[in-house]
Amino acid sequence: MIAKHQPPLMKKHSQTDLVSRLKSRKVLGVGGEDDDGEIHRSKISQVLGNEMKFTMKEPLGLRLWQLVSAIMFSVVALMALIFPDQLYDIVFDKGGSASKISVRLYGGALLSFSLIMWNVLYTTEKMVIRWTLLSEACYFAVQFIVTSITLLEVGLLPWGASLLLFSRGLFIIVSVYYYYQLGLKPKKV
Repeated sequence: MIAKHQPPLMKKHSQTDLVSRLKSRKVLGVGGEDDDGEIHRSKISQVLGNEMKFTMKEPLGLRLWQLVSAIMFSVVALMALIFPDQLYDIVFDKGGSASKISVRLYGGALLSFSLIMWNVLYTTEKMVIRWTLLSEACYFAVQFIVTSITLLEVGLLPWGASLLLFSRGLFIIVSVYYYYQLGLKPKKV
């Protein structure tokens, strides 16, 4: 008998065969939309997650506000540490405080807080930025309340203190605004 020679096996290239490629992707679970409407390009992106969903769109002026806050905290902290009497005089228009140590402790606390403000400039994590903005707003609110109570006890409203109260109120509003802007869910297009 004569043996029939079978034609050599031809390799099928799935890259060129569109139907085969689509079937392979369907079996692998790649290319379809998930619950969020995202299309995954690979199984690895499905398992690890799409990092684009974690990036945030920053509100306009957020980084500038963070820079201004860091500078302000640093300047006031250094003033309180180096010139405690002058800082007290600027705010209350009186002779120096009874104890320089309380103003210097305030400066040390502000310096520590300013280090956090400087470091948050380099992060892109939404929750870190939000917590920093919330703590900043709380600090300004406490300072506003304490300064107001002190001025009521003294019975005066010096120009420096009224400017401080106004600026703290403004800083509270801006910090809370950015805090809520970062907390909003992005709109789906």
